[in-house]
Amino acid sequence: MASIDFEHIDKIYPGGTQAIFDYNLAVGDGELVAFVGPSGCGKSTLLRLLAGLETASHGTLRIGGQSVNALPPQQRNVAMVFQDYALYPHMTVRRNLEFPLQMRDLPSTEIERQVSWAAELLSLSALLDRLPKQLSGGQRQRVAMGRALVRQPSVFLMDEPLSNLDARLRVQIRAEIGELLERTGITTIYVTHDQAEAMTLGDRVAVMDGGRLQQVAPPRTLYERPANVFVAGFIGNPPMNLFPVRLTPTANGGLNLDLGAQRLPLTLASSVAEHWRAWQEMPLTAGIRPEHLHLAAVEADGLSAKVADAEYLGHETLLHLQIDGMAAPAPVLVARLPGIRPFEKNQLLRLTLEITQLHLFGPDGLTLVNGAADLNAVP
Repeated sequence: MASIDFEHIDKIYPGGTQAIFDYNLAVGDGELVAFVGPSGCGKSTLLRLLAGLETASHGTLRIGGQSVNALPPQQRNVAMVFQDYALYPHMTVRRNLEFPLQMRDLPSTEIERQVSWAAELLSLSALLDRLPKQLSGGQRQRVAMGRALVRQPSVFLMDEPLSNLDARLRVQIRAEIGELLERTGITTIYVTHDQAEAMTLGDRVAVMDGGRLQQVAPPRTLYERPANVFVAGFIGNPPMNLFPVRLTPTANGGLNLDLGAQRLPLTLASSVAEHWRAWQEMPLTAGIRPEHLHLAAVEADGLSAKVADAEYLGHETLLHLQIDGMAAPAPVLVARLPGIRPFEKNQLLRLTLEITQLHLFGPDGLTLVNGAADLNAVP
């Protein structure tokens, strides 16, 4: 197995388009790191750089502590699984698994041993004599993984391997991949646009945008302590509600949270209020997860909002709300409510939010407060 290091990596294509900007990341031996981000953010480019299919414009790539910038792909001991499987259509499953081993001139007995091992590991033993066209999508993906595994690579690279599967099969194969990688212990970089895959598979998740690393952290940390507005709005389904606010002083030395024309008094410890006072009157962004927005009685204190839409999902209702008194284009907030709750369009409601779950971001988009963890840390 091997560690992976990206050190100050830039990738600039002919014509001047820069895809990767000063990328730094260390992946530990045996660790699975998921790269996630919107289309065009550079995650697949990083995978191709590591595989040797692209060349970095600046910086150093290391595998197992050794620089691989000058090494051709076949000398890097990495195996890559693509989203389109890349199987040889005229070869049986057995021949697809044997082919990379034959290219290394291994003895026939060793080839047979490794193919049998991979077939048993991936439940392919009964399919060895079939052609790819005779397999389901999930079976083809397992063959593609087996072909990579028989090479016994130091590093496993997976480029959106489940994107061609339907939703139910994706969940099943995702679980199989997680179990397989845990058993083999191969250092893995898993590229996906699906944050559910990233959050369930990754020991850590690297969130990218515009060719830059925004944050890398364990899944729970990303969800609870996003580093900036982008990560907060990208991670989560539905994502965090984000809306413009200002902190304004109260007559008794406290603070209000102003959302357009509405004013929400904040119940804060005096030490917290004093800490937050440094951000008074700044244009801030507040964030709250949908599960931390709650309905109150119409006559109670809280934010006045109207129902824009409701999604009834059986186990929960996603309520889309427009906050009164916010300048256009006013953001639509989503509240996650348990069970099925009937609502009418334009119905007037009152909302309360959990102050201990409130996130605040500065004018530069960087995090100022991440809910209860930061509130409790204020002396």
